[in-house]
Amino acid sequence: MVIKNSTTHTSVIGFSLIFLTTLPVSSDQSTVPLFDDGSLPYFQEWPKIKSDIPKRDYIEERVADIVAQMTLGEKVGQMIMPEYRQITPKEAKQYKIGSVLNGGGGWPNENKHASALEWALQSDKYWTALDQAYAGRGFRIPFMWATDAVHGNNNVYGATLFPHNIGLGAANNPELLFEIGRITAKEVAATGLDLTFAPTVATPRDYRWGRIYEGYSEIPTITYQYASSIVKGLQGTEKELRSEQRVLSTVKHWIGDGGTFNGVDRGVTFYSEDDLRNIHAMGYYSALEAGAQVVMTSFNSWQNYDLKGKSINSKDRNNNRFGKLHGSRYLITEVLKEKIGFDGIVVTDWNGHGEVEGCTNQSCPKAVNAGNDLFMVTDNKDWKAFYQNVIKQVQGGQIPMVRIDDAVTRILRVKMRAGLWEKPKPSYRILAGEQQVLGALEHRKVARQAVRESLVLLKNENKILPFKQKNHSYVVLGSAANDIQKQSGGWTLTWQGNENKSQDFVHATTVLEAFKQVVGDKHVYTDPNQASMDAIAVVVMGEDPYAEMYGDIKDHQTLAYSELKPSYAKDLQLIQEMKKKGFKVVTILFSGRPLYVNPELALSDAFVAAWLPGTEGRGITDVLFAQNGADFSGKLSYSWPNNKCMTTINENSRNIPNYHVPDFEQTGEEFMPLFPYGYGLNYAIEQNAASQPTLFMDKRQWGCGETKAKDRPTTNLEIFSREATTTFVPKMSGKVTKWKGTFISRAKKMTVGSASILSLNYKHQQDALRIDFGKQLPMQLYIQTPDKKGLDMRHYLTANSTLEFDIAVKSEIPSSLKLAAHCVYPCGAIAPIQKELKAIVEVSESEWVTVKVPLQCFADNGVNFSNINTPFLLYSDEPFQFDIGEIRYVPKEKGITENTMSCDIFKPI
Repeated sequence: MVIKNSTTHTSVIGFSLIFLTTLPVSSDQSTVPLFDDGSLPYFQEWPKIKSDIPKRDYIEERVADIVAQMTLGEKVGQMIMPEYRQITPKEAKQYKIGSVLNGGGGWPNENKHASALEWALQSDKYWTALDQAYAGRGFRIPFMWATDAVHGNNNVYGATLFPHNIGLGAANNPELLFEIGRITAKEVAATGLDLTFAPTVATPRDYRWGRIYEGYSEIPTITYQYASSIVKGLQGTEKELRSEQRVLSTVKHWIGDGGTFNGVDRGVTFYSEDDLRNIHAMGYYSALEAGAQVVMTSFNSWQNYDLKGKSINSKDRNNNRFGKLHGSRYLITEVLKEKIGFDGIVVTDWNGHGEVEGCTNQSCPKAVNAGNDLFMVTDNKDWKAFYQNVIKQVQGGQIPMVRIDDAVTRILRVKMRAGLWEKPKPSYRILAGEQQVLGALEHRKVARQAVRESLVLLKNENKILPFKQKNHSYVVLGSAANDIQKQSGGWTLTWQGNENKSQDFVHATTVLEAFKQVVGDKHVYTDPNQASMDAIAVVVMGEDPYAEMYGDIKDHQTLAYSELKPSYAKDLQLIQEMKKKGFKVVTILFSGRPLYVNPELALSDAFVAAWLPGTEGRGITDVLFAQNGADFSGKLSYSWPNNKCMTTINENSRNIPNYHVPDFEQTGEEFMPLFPYGYGLNYAIEQNAASQPTLFMDKRQWGCGETKAKDRPTTNLEIFSREATTTFVPKMSGKVTKWKGTFISRAKKMTVGSASILSLNYKHQQDALRIDFGKQLPMQLYIQTPDKKGLDMRHYLTANSTLEFDIAVKSEIPSSLKLAAHCVYPCGAIAPIQKELKAIVEVSESEWVTVKVPLQCFADNGVNFSNINTPFLLYSDEPFQFDIGEIRYVPKEKGITENTMSCDIFKPI
């Protein structure tokens, strides 16, 4: 490969648009056909869609009859969907709650290994409760359970796990998507559930977004083709949907979730309505035409921009047209329901209504009036308050009764179309409890096929691939070689896809295991010192799993793989070591997004983008060894960056032939994609060093969202929050643990000795912890680097930063309470903070307070900021109960502010 070096470059932030074929299409068109060349039509107006599941008079008449008999309370009960661990069957019966969901990491009896039958029996409890609730009413309304089956029935032990959508996009095979949908529906039905929150039909436009891997492609063509296929696979035909082997699907997230500025999850999407309609809505047209019955509202906001980047939001501000999508009557009711003609359920995302201006999780008439029908109000105290508030708001005239009737009509219409009145209770259904359905061999064969077709070969110098199966040795190593978590990604058994072990996967095969199965144990080494020099080194590297906002690449970071985490840098070092030893190196990358890997590419003889393939590692070796004629067929559905901050698809791309140039106006090889959309090699293509594109060696030393060099950061470093990277992780230890740290999970209740930890929703989903230090004392809570190694944080010290943390005190503040920070042992600083914290709490009008400590206080008392590994620690010898929220370093330019602790209380450790 040609290698080019540079020390700096300047990025130009633009707005994300795309060129589509500009043939006008009538606004009353009832279908959205592809043109002969495979391109999509351009819509001057929102098109009217004709669904494969039309209205039926007998359903409409029956639904209208039931709605007419329902009380207001019964109607509101149908509109609420709590997280099932936040509602008992008794409460479901009392409030006549019509549906529940399980969040990622929610399992029957908190058992990750719960069987299909246990899931169905858990669902039985709510189904029976709701059935009994309508005794004597002359009618009944069935119960419905929803789950996030986004790459298979991924929350369930033993289920088939397919590649995430980014990999399926590279496969570009709509027929395969239909099969994946059909199999997923069967495995969801085996657990007795009714609805999946899938597919995601976003068009991701910035690689920093933490949900990039949930999108099939950066342009809408593949998404348009896939959306109808997956919906048909999940739901089947109108008749099949009523059977016990299909489930309802949800297209999400309406609308523009993939277009947020700088890729910030739940951020602001700056697009003209024209481009919102022709880029981000295309997947909805085909999905709704295929009969999708549920649409989920998006967390993002929308700001309408014209083609010159000028805001045109001055119009219709009072019509809730702009801002948070959950509050946009224009986009939900006027566009989705009226113009497009969607007659199913609009469901909110997890407490998404609470993010609308003027709203809380417990009250949001604006979101009801906007047209949302079914509300995920997850917490017990919140859904009960929401229930009472909606009733009061209808009685008080804030919410029209006609809006309630519309919502309930839609909910009952969809339940009836899905045959829920005819289906028996969950455990009695035809597939329910059938454990052999989960991960069935024929299902895993399809998943293995999907892995094969999703792999993209980026480099293959001198035809080092395919490998020889006989009489050849391989050194298989790297952070992801034997790590099923990296291989499967987020939304796998837990929300974030972490906290899993090999025993949590029934059928999984890692890359290392797959190599051993193909060539035998004696030909596979994990120690290069034991292998002969004619062995080939296979380095498997990959991102740790993440989901939603926790996967966002933050302002102080770039797309450079080796710089995202210290542990990732070891993979690059490993490749360097293998080359120095004289080995040929083949690199396999697991990632949820295209990444800057030019240093790794330059050193590798072959390089494979494997995305997040799931559990079928043999699909990778099938292609590497060309077994049964297997070859690389995957093509990039996202362009690949050639520098660290080539992050965004922009409007200037409309003048480029392949319209996939990321966010740079400069000319030159380093500002064009390294590999364009649609790129992908195979074994028939002859390749050598001279035929490879130019590799730009980017020397940038600061984040893509930073405008200054690293020694003067301008953005917060999030240490613990929804915006935080996994540079630091929360831990707890004490005398009872012999001071050995226990990693704190966000996904479940935990105990450490007598201490208890519970994940909370503070500002966002699971972004805070409720801590009770208990009686086995002393105890300490701290945030630390995973490997305990130090990081250079001197740039935050020189930026006059403060350590800030949000805390809600739930008990007396102990006299022994101390705040500390550590560099690599034995340096650090500590301070008793009872008096200071008490003073801050006493004057605050809010339960939550923000405490601030200048970093200089720690530095003056012995903390070496070139080697920080524990930026935050709370210690107590006495019982203490508190909630802890966001923890961050905040650069300051104007000195000390209120709630700032004095440096006088600090001393060296």
